[in-house]
Amino acid sequence: MLKVQNISFGYNAKTILHNISFSVEQGQHVSIIGESGSGKSTLIKLLYGTYDLPEGEIFWNDKPILGPKFNLVIGYDFMKYVAQEFDLMPFISVKENIGKFLSNFFPEEKERRTTELIALVDLVEFTDVKVKLLSGGQKQRVALARAIARQPEIIILDEPFSHIDNFQKQTLRRNLFKYLKEKHISCVVATHDREDVLPYSDRMIVLNNGKIIASDTPKQLYKNPEKPLIASFFDEFNTFEASDLGFQPSEKTVFIYAHELEVSNNPLLKLKVTHNYFRGNTYLIEAEFKSRSIFFYHKEPLALDEFTNIALTESAKKRLELE
Repeated sequence: MLKVQNISFGYNAKTILHNISFSVEQGQHVSIIGESGSGKSTLIKLLYGTYDLPEGEIFWNDKPILGPKFNLVIGYDFMKYVAQEFDLMPFISVKENIGKFLSNFFPEEKERRTTELIALVDLVEFTDVKVKLLSGGQKQRVALARAIARQPEIIILDEPFSHIDNFQKQTLRRNLFKYLKEKHISCVVATHDREDVLPYSDRMIVLNNGKIIASDTPKQLYKNPEKPLIASFFDEFNTFEASDLGFQPSEKTVFIYAHELEVSNNPLLKLKVTHNYFRGNTYLIEAEFKSRSIFFYHKEPLALDEFTNIALTESAKKRLELE
């Protein structure tokens, strides 16, 4: 188990993280989300022992995670970290990079393991290509494969798919996170991409200005987003006063996702359409309500400057416990 206990940290007398505490069970997948500058990458580096802690403690089971004052070489054998800078060896091949830290005393096992990992990150055709000749996304895949080569107990990932195009990203993400679960490897991932989180995370930690403002399962945070930052992670969203929607307490602020509003013959609100945004199988409609923009989805574009009636979907009513 990873235990983070009351840590605070800053640079040049400016505090970046304030009294952070959480834990990660063996085999658990925890995601850390937040805006740029919220402290995600700093927190991830502290978990790996990149910096010395002025306040608080970090443990893996009963072993303290210490910084460079205590460790000549940063890091631990049971923990792997994949940063946004990949730290690969550019003049040797993909295969050699991935197999670099596997034992040469068992050549058949090393060969089998290296081949398995190259396939996992979909780089078979680049097996013997020197890393310096790869694209940024391909290098990121090599870094991911190398990190899990010796099956660490915990892996720490900082924006792990940021350089990988969408065509490759979906499959790689499924393969990697499924592999980590099967091998019971704990995972902490800092990300801004909800697709890294929602299908795979056991828990989401939301950072804002260096503080934890929420920590729960993705499902619970989706159902009960208490702040705009949390709601924005799941979808386009709208902010209403409870009185706008006809329920109590009237002074309460309610967050409604764009997919929870629909054109209806039983209207709750009347809106003036201002823009249509094509989204593939649907359109995101922007409309005006009380001099502010409201967003919802519709299967076809709507006439601009015309009024339309919308209501809450049944799923929205269920989430808000209006039924």
